[in-house]
Amino acid sequence: MYSFIIVAPLTLKYAYWNGQSAESIAQSFPVLTLEHVYGALTFYLAHQTEIDAYLERRRAEYTAKRQAARDADPMFYQRLAEARRKLETSVR
Repeated sequence: MYSFIIVAPLTLKYAYWNGQSAESIAQSFPVLTLEHVYGALTFYLAHQTEIDAYLERRRAEYTAKRQAARDADPMFYQRLAEARRKLETSVR
């Protein structure tokens, strides 16, 4: 139940702010009823400051961990980037 309270508003927030109606969101997430969608959006709107702060903290943590991984093994990420470039040019 807790994951629904946290994840659903975060996921649905982006769909809602991108212009999707609650009905459209419910169709995109068949496991959710229209009541769930409205409940999640209501929860987000009632706790917007806290949820947005949580998202910002998580984004900052992700950015720091990503940079730490790149700093720990720069050659791996260089090879990964080269492989990605080769793949992209071979697909074209």
